[in-house]
Amino acid sequence: MTSTSIVTPPPTTASGRVDSPRPKRRGLNRPSPAGRAVKYALLLLFLLIVLMPAYVLIVTSFKSGREIGVNGQWSLPTEWTLASWTKAWTALQPSFLRTFELAIPVALISSLLGSANGFVLSRWRFPGADVVFTLILFGMFIPYQAVMIPLRQIVQSAGLPPGIPTLIVVHCIYGIPICTLIFRNYYATIVPVELIEAGRVDGAGLLRTFSSIILPISVPGFVVTVIWQFTSAWNDYLFAIFLSNTSNGPITIALNALAGAQSPDYAASMAGALIASLPTLFVYIVLGRWFIGGLMAGSVKS
Repeated sequence: MTSTSIVTPPPTTASGRVDSPRPKRRGLNRPSPAGRAVKYALLLLFLLIVLMPAYVLIVTSFKSGREIGVNGQWSLPTEWTLASWTKAWTALQPSFLRTFELAIPVALISSLLGSANGFVLSRWRFPGADVVFTLILFGMFIPYQAVMIPLRQIVQSAGLPPGIPTLIVVHCIYGIPICTLIFRNYYATIVPVELIEAGRVDGAGLLRTFSSIILPISVPGFVVTVIWQFTSAWNDYLFAIFLSNTSNGPITIALNALAGAQSPDYAASMAGALIASLPTLFVYIVLGRWFIGGLMAGSVKS
């Protein structure tokens, strides 16, 4: 009599496929204490290198001009004074307010125009849409320096006065390409087609779909473009020097005048630079937590 052995079939999944055993994961190689120490030391070194200009900026702004000449810019002030801050604020206050009048409309108008362009080019297709999109993006690759003289001649021929209104028009025009790119990628990957089709079934046209359906879900994209455009308009110097002057221009022109040429006041210049950077720093602190999320929202197709 021969003995028979029972063969156990391999386990199968619910779909009938053979469930092969998964290989065991090896433990992750944790860095040694020496490796962690080297990593933290390098991070600390890079942090110090990045913060050195900020240290000089802050420390120098609280010194007097005589102390800077004697002790240099690296030492702490022997006597802390706000005289440089008072001088800088007095010189920059008018242009500081004018720059808000420039940066806020630029950020809102260019973001709204870019949102409309991005929606039309991504979801409301028409013949030649890709060609139009390519031509719009072409504006991103034209250096500002290459068009400054023709732009100034066009502004003068159109009769536009130098100052904030002209800068608003120019910044809005030059902000349309980047805003259109951001919103087109956002709408192409985030906004479902079924949502737009449902609006069409209910009788919503292009403008109604955009205002009632698209805009309420576009907050992440608007956060990105508003921060981008606000920062670009606030920190702009090239357009400002060509299309405005000290009496009607933004804060970058006044900051350049504060620095002086023959006998610069380093303490007042440092204080003025800090004052000029506070609004953009505040915007990044308040909206920075949504900036990266909004920037990456349309970059990966789900």
